Amino acid sequence: MTTLVQPRVALAISTLRSMRWPIARLGPYSCVLGFLLVGAASLSLSRAVLIGWQWQRVDVTDSLLSMLLQGLRSDLITLGLFAAPMVVLLPLFLAARRLAWWSRLSSVWLSFSLIAILLLEFATPQFLYEYDSRPNRLFIEYLVYPREVFAMLWTGYRGSLALVAVGLGAASWLIVRHFNKYRHCTNPWRARAVMLAWPAVVVVLFVMIRSSFEHRPANLATFAFCDDAMVNSLVTNSAYSVLSAVYGMKNEGQSEIYGDMPAPEMIARVRGGMGAGPESFTSDRFPTLHKQTASVRRERPLNLVIVVEESLGAGFVEQLGGVPITPNLSGLADQGIWFEQLYATGTRSVRGLEAIVAGFPPTPALSVVKLNKSQRDFATLASVLRRAGYRSEFVYGGESHFDNMRGFFLGNGFHDVVDRDDIRAPKFVGSWGASDEDLFDKAHERLRALHEAQQPFFALIFSSSNHTPFEFPDGRIELHEQPKQTVHNAVKYADHALGGFLKQARASEYWADTLVMVVADHDTRVYGDELVPVNKFHIPGVILGADTQPHRIASTVSQIDLAPTLLSLMGVDSEHPFPGRDLTRTLPEFGNQSPLPAPRAMMQFDQNFAWLQNNQVTVLLPDGDVRYFTYDRRAKSLEPALSHDPEMARTALANVLMPSWLYRDQLYRMPK
Repeated sequence: MTTLVQPRVALAISTLRSMRWPIARLGPYSCVLGFLLVGAASLSLSRAVLIGWQWQRVDVTDSLLSMLLQGLRSDLITLGLFAAPMVVLLPLFLAARRLAWWSRLSSVWLSFSLIAILLLEFATPQFLYEYDSRPNRLFIEYLVYPREVFAMLWTGYRGSLALVAVGLGAASWLIVRHFNKYRHCTNPWRARAVMLAWPAVVVVLFVMIRSSFEHRPANLATFAFCDDAMVNSLVTNSAYSVLSAVYGMKNEGQSEIYGDMPAPEMIARVRGGMGAGPESFTSDRFPTLHKQTASVRRERPLNLVIVVEESLGAGFVEQLGGVPITPNLSGLADQGIWFEQLYATGTRSVRGLEAIVAGFPPTPALSVVKLNKSQRDFATLASVLRRAGYRSEFVYGGESHFDNMRGFFLGNGFHDVVDRDDIRAPKFVGSWGASDEDLFDKAHERLRALHEAQQPFFALIFSSSNHTPFEFPDGRIELHEQPKQTVHNAVKYADHALGGFLKQARASEYWADTLVMVVADHDTRVYGDELVPVNKFHIPGVILGADTQPHRIASTVSQIDLAPTLLSLMGVDSEHPFPGRDLTRTLPEFGNQSPLPAPRAMMQFDQNFAWLQNNQVTVLLPDGDVRYFTYDRRAKSLEPALSHDPEMARTALANVLMPSWLYRDQLYRMPK
């Protein structure tokens, strides 16, 4: 395959080099434009060859033109990043009257950059063959061991290595010759003309790199369009993929800041708290992988809808002691399984999604939704249900590439993502996308279509109207306060939209065979003078639909318990690595008797980790320090504990170390 890419790239460079371009009249900027044109042509040609090679998998997506155009977009981002340093430095050299020096430096820098970019393209076919992806995080990890990697390549891939060396050598020779001619392209322009054009060039590069006039810049998730991760990777170029991996690595903080623990003890403590019998665990390699038998037996398992409400903490729900501005949500307390003490795992949406959809506990690092090693083959509700024949869709009113949601979901079991671009003629669009009413209208449309097709489904619906700057359509609600754009008014509107959706859903045919959960991702603002403000992690949650009987759950519950509990209520037997508990088998409210694991919740607040159990809060701090508190639920405050429980601290440590290990060693997977 490598032999297919190399001569075509070399031919593209040779052809472009032989042309007498009018860009030579652009003075110092001719070098930059030449770099962009040669680079874009080379990368586009490389992509076309790779698509041709993998045509059998590309063809089923019916998206060739989109792949090529979006690929060009990613190429311009990459090339713009490499060209930007020289453009930024130009005024400094001009002020020092050393434009000739800048010309020589830019020629060398851009030549080297293009050679490095093409090196990754030459390395792509073999990497794609081995790992079913463009070079990524794994590629970088191999570079840490150059001697071992070179020995492996020399022993097993000597022919490919030689072809890459020859092809890259030829390309490098052509590139250097091509860029040498730009060393003397600065004479036609005066210094004043160079500086007059400079702001426009900077703006063009900025737009090219940002690649979006929308609320957020393009990122790797922007280019994910199908549920085949390999095909998605073909859209970008390998340099972009590697740079994204490098950027993501800086966010992978580890839980070892709290201390360490022998693996056998960690596994025993985590397994002991999962509420699954020892016979349920099915793997020595994957510590939390276990079989779960649904507590509810059904002839046909139910569909699943999860509505994740943005930033809607318990402080906005009257039934939970909050402000009376969510009558629709509060009114559900006696209509389904209502959680009175449900706690979020973190303070951001991606942390909530990580817990709700993947059942994954929090760590000091960023959410796995954004981290590199979890973009493929990471266990989620969608990947579990996919094996049971379900179709999974993520429905969002904003730009789904934000926080890498689109890429994570499509890489881990979801079949499709429906976002702002798919909502036709929305009634209202704010900074974060279409209004919640538009979102729910689209979601209802998708649910009806899936039900009519007799397709078992899982739909994840994520609202956004209750997010600063709190924009929502006029005339929908009676304002709680003035001015209009306040959090209380936005929450009231979000509740209004939710009520409208649930009214539609109850009147629809799919309601009778669908489980519907409404839950918040986190509170709107998590703050306080405590090490961990536990009360700001308190969120609403309720399970409705189908034959659900009303229950009030007073026990402490964590977001990570929702995934296994929903599977059980749906009637789906499964095998998965979720460490959360099936609450139908572990809580007394469902008729279970002791001895059972004590109800608990876990919370990550910046670098502090809290473990809440029996109103006792153990807080782990960096450098191994531990603090003990008692949580007063009525006063919503922490008081220093009169006694300490080292055993609880060890259990907390095990539960914060385990997810880091599972992520780092890629052990959070479904069985083959």
